[in-house]
Amino acid sequence: MLREQLDSGNDRKRNFQVSLAAHQDGVLEAQRLRYKVFAEEMGARLDPAVPGVDADLYDPFCEHLLVRDGDTGEVVGTYRILSPAAAKRVGSYYTETEFDLTRLQHLRENMVELGRSCVHADYRSGGVITLLWAGLAEYMLKNGYEYLIGCASIGMQDGGHNAAGIWHAVKDKHLGPVEWRVFPRCPLPLEALDSTAAPVLPPLIKGYLRVGSYIAGEPAWDPDFNTADLPILLSMKNINKAYARHFMKV
Repeated sequence: MLREQLDSGNDRKRNFQVSLAAHQDGVLEAQRLRYKVFAEEMGARLDPAVPGVDADLYDPFCEHLLVRDGDTGEVVGTYRILSPAAAKRVGSYYTETEFDLTRLQHLRENMVELGRSCVHADYRSGGVITLLWAGLAEYMLKNGYEYLIGCASIGMQDGGHNAAGIWHAVKDKHLGPVEWRVFPRCPLPLEALDSTAAPVLPPLIKGYLRVGSYIAGEPAWDPDFNTADLPILLSMKNINKAYARHFMKV
């Protein structure tokens, strides 16, 4: 377990702890936080089997990374992690429901999927995301995995114009090599959206790009979550060295 005392953004320090969920109770706490963020805050159309819980068929196969407020014990940030072996057992990566990953077939034996990232609304000053990344770095190094893949979501309350702007702003500098390109199953209709305004990048996407991730292709539209999802691919060999040192010292 990693521990750190970080600024909370409200003139006091909070003690945070990051670890993988050891029991189903921790997974359930993560799923309740996901419901609060995705359904109650972002308006995702979820049909939970248990009220107030976001769960799907991938969850039992995943490891769940949790950040807790050490003072209250509350789970305030989470990521779920699907290992290559677990992806084989479930039959696919979640990302494959949104993208054709054919060109990444040769990476599968060493490719971890990240998903369902969220942080409680009262804890978005940056410290929780930093600890989540520190936990992910520890997981990757401990297990010797080389690649990370996942979907970075952009809210579409504006109809998707900001998402289109983000795509046009990042594709020239951050688009991955053609041999690692993936293709959306339900493409965001970029040609029908106004992308001239200065886009606002979500903090998580900023973090992915700063650490050295590629954008692996055009965004997909997820109608259930009402988001545009950018495919993210990170090789541990390409990770920004300054950020790597920062994550590993936390």
